[in-house]
Amino acid sequence: MGREYRDRIYIRKDVLLKLFEFGEMNQSRLMSICGLNNVKHKGILDDMVKKEMIERNEEPWGNKTIIKYKISQKGRDIFKAVLEPYEELFPREEKND
Repeated sequence: MGREYRDRIYIRKDVLLKLFEFGEMNQSRLMSICGLNNVKHKGILDDMVKKEMIERNEEPWGNKTIIKYKISQKGRDIFKAVLEPYEELFPREEKND
């Protein structure tokens, strides 16, 4: 059995979708729900923050800092205008009618 590969656009779509559905989430929960590796995929989240698709907030929690993410308005607009139609045109799996 080979590894399943996900294009970066699908990873971004999954991140936006989960933040859209759940609202604000901490980094570890977001990575877990999206099936991402914290070390391998952190750069994608950083890039999405840089491009203002998502917002990153740091909150002190005792002697630690919790990183939380939420979808920005720009991210919502991109999700609805680009990623939803892309998924319809190029679905990951065939739908049974």
